[in-house]
Amino acid sequence: MTRKVIFFNPIYKNKVWGGECWVFSAHTNGQSVVRNGEFKGKTLGELWEENREIFGNISGEKFPLLVKIIDAKEDLSVQVHPTDEYAKKHENEEFGKTECWYILDCGIDAKMVLGINAESKEELDSMIDKGKWADLLQTISIEKGDFFYVPSGTVHALKSGTLVLEIQQNSDTTYRLYDYDRTDEDGNLRELHVKKSKDVIEVPYLNKQPIPIVENVDGMTKIKFIESLYFTVEKYEVKNRVDLINKKPFMLMSVIEGKGVLKVEDMKYPIEKGEHLMLSSEVDNYTLEGAISIIVSYL
Repeated sequence: MTRKVIFFNPIYKNKVWGGECWVFSAHTNGQSVVRNGEFKGKTLGELWEENREIFGNISGEKFPLLVKIIDAKEDLSVQVHPTDEYAKKHENEEFGKTECWYILDCGIDAKMVLGINAESKEELDSMIDKGKWADLLQTISIEKGDFFYVPSGTVHALKSGTLVLEIQQNSDTTYRLYDYDRTDEDGNLRELHVKKSKDVIEVPYLNKQPIPIVENVDGMTKIKFIESLYFTVEKYEVKNRVDLINKKPFMLMSVIEGKGVLKVEDMKYPIEKGEHLMLSSEVDNYTLEGAISIIVSYL
């Protein structure tokens, strides 16, 4: 049973602008560690290599997803991520980086950068070279509970006072386009990746935000935010009790509000805000009880 519901200890990373908590990671730059049961002490990467059966024996050299909490105390750099093809050719990485954000919290009148105003590659290059950032960057308003899809090639930046749950491909490749002339702890300007950014920015920007699909079932509202080649992300808003069937190779669950109980067969697992757990492929049926909201991600 202890190989069916697996809780993880996250990795914390300090940044110039705030911090990140990698809650599900099999990346070489930081791996989540199992804290319960049969696999206690193993990393997620080790599970992927040695116990592929709990992931439904799906193929792939690397675990495909990486889930973070991003705490932006200051504005993040304006950045863009490569496609799989570009990452393989230029970074020797298996994955590019398509990601999505669920806004856990933000200040009043909060905003973020998402997209550009350039209509051609020539206009894009000219605006970057001349530093016309106010003209180039699209800034939008955000609220707690918003969801945003950020495909590779999309220029983006979180701003100060924003707390985000990020689901992404298993990649740590980021190209900084602009960083407000900030310096690091040694007083040096942070490295930019202007040429590579120009290479991968999709222009013109096409708004690819999905329309959420809301389904009401007894005891729960399910909101499907995105279903893509890279991940599916849903929100479970449990009101009291719901019985569910699992047909996925794995399900990553991040509890974002409330507390309750997860039941699998004769086992009960108390869960509350801040918990991060995985249901393995060996879970067929499960029950959620309580007043609780969970972000669920899977392939």
